[in-house]
Amino acid sequence: MTGDHYFTAEPTATARPREVEFTVAGREYTLTSAGGVFSADRLDPGTAVLLRKAELPGRDVSGPLLDLGCGFGPITCVLADSAPAATVWAVDVNQRARELTAANAARVGAAGRVRVAAPDDVPDGLTFAQIWSNPPIRIGKEGLHELLSRWLPRLAPDGVAWLVIARHLGGDSVHRWLAEQGWRVERHASQKGFRVLRVNR
Repeated sequence: MTGDHYFTAEPTATARPREVEFTVAGREYTLTSAGGVFSADRLDPGTAVLLRKAELPGRDVSGPLLDLGCGFGPITCVLADSAPAATVWAVDVNQRARELTAANAARVGAAGRVRVAAPDDVPDGLTFAQIWSNPPIRIGKEGLHELLSRWLPRLAPDGVAWLVIARHLGGDSVHRWLAEQGWRVERHASQKGFRVLRVNR
């Protein structure tokens, strides 16, 4: 056992690379994952619900798009496929996750359209047409509120954010909190105990 979490900046857990296979919108993906990152052995069930139930960007969307907490990059790769005219920013505090996402973007032919970055390396003033996130609930309520308060204001005026949060981990309370902060929040879907929230101004 180690003290690592998936939100550890430089995980010390043995990488032990492995393949993760999943299908979204009729396309099959095989991506590389490794120890020390979020949901290293499979597509996380919440991420699967998000990609199945939210409205993937169309081919006319030119972005930029943000995958907040990208892990090994499944959302990034799906967004890059769905919106080939867009630039996708893949942001994670975890260095190993960023390296995996960059490699997986190249694997699906999207390396030139994906920008992998640590949170502090995203240019100031950059706004996003869409933000996608299976946010790191286990950083705690205060940390989660800080995270969303930092990134949601970077939505473009007509932008939309898609979030997935397990009901038993506070999905409904996050919905209420976002509404209290002045965001328009809709429970777009519920499946397998997860809430898919659509958030805009």
